[in-house]
Amino acid sequence: MINQLTSGIELWKWRNSAITTALGKGISPREVDWLLQEIARVDKLTLRLESFKDYQEITMVLSLTELDTLWQKRLQQRVPIQYLAGKTPWRKFTLAVSDAVLIPRPETEILIDLVMEAGNQELQSGIWVDLGTGSGAIALGLAEVLTNAKIYATDISEQALAVAKTNARNLGFTQRVEFHQGCWWEPLNHLKGKISGMVSNPPYIPSDMIGTLEPEVAKHEPHLALDGGVDGLEAIRYLVQVSPHYLLPGGVWLIEMMAGQDEIVREMLINNGNYSHISIHTDLAGIKRFALAHVSR
Repeated sequence: MINQLTSGIELWKWRNSAITTALGKGISPREVDWLLQEIARVDKLTLRLESFKDYQEITMVLSLTELDTLWQKRLQQRVPIQYLAGKTPWRKFTLAVSDAVLIPRPETEILIDLVMEAGNQELQSGIWVDLGTGSGAIALGLAEVLTNAKIYATDISEQALAVAKTNARNLGFTQRVEFHQGCWWEPLNHLKGKISGMVSNPPYIPSDMIGTLEPEVAKHEPHLALDGGVDGLEAIRYLVQVSPHYLLPGGVWLIEMMAGQDEIVREMLINNGNYSHISIHTDLAGIKRFALAHVSR
C-alpha cells in the first residue's frame, strides 16, 4: 500500500465535515476520530487539540478521496466502522476483522476474566476450547492468560478461520492455538473426555429478531454467527447436551447468551444432570449475560 500525503488543514476540514454528517445520521462523532487514528495515525490528544491543523504534511494509508469514500459507506450503507478500518481493539489486542466474522464486543472480554476465576491451576494448564471462534478473539484471549494451556478453536466458516489465523499470526500465538474447521465439537472427537474448559459466544438471537437489529448488525455482520434458531437457544441447547462428553470431570463450561435467557439456560444445565456449581454473571451494563458451570460426572 502506497502512503498518501495531505495537508493538516485539508484533513481538519474533512474531519469537521465528517463530524457534522455523523451527527446528522445519529452516528457517534468519535467514530470519525477512531478512523483517523487508523488511517492518518493521528493520536487522540492531537485530534482533540486540533493541533494537526498546522501540519504541512500528514502521511495516510489512504488518500483523502479514498477516506471520504469509506466514510460515505459508513453514512449511506451503515457499514460498521470496524469493517471499514479492517481492525478493532479487544482486550490488549488489535484484531483484524472482516464481514466474515462478528465484531468482538467489549462485554465478551469478561469471558476471559471468568475463566481466570473459574479454573484451578490444574485446569488452567490443560486443554481449552473456543467453539465458534470467529475472529479468534476468545481463543487468543485464552492463550494470553492461560500460559501453560493448549488452545483449540473451531468454526464452521472457512472465511472466519482465515481471519482468526491471521490474528493468531499477528499476535504471535500460532504455536499455542490450533484451528479446526467444522461444526462446534465435531472436529475435536479425538479430545473427548480430555478438555479442561470450553468457552463459546454462540449465535443466540431468535431468527425473527435478526431483521429488527440495528442496520450495522442486521445488514453487515454474518447471520451465521447471530441466528440462534426459532427461540435463539439452538446452539446453546446443543452445547449443554454434548459438552459433558468432551470435558473432564470438574471441567469448565462457559458461554455468552442473550439478555433474558439466563433462567432458561440455568434450567437446561440443571435438568441435564451433568453439571454443578452453576452460576450466572453480568456484563458491563449489569445484564445477565454469561452462564458458567462445571461438569460433575
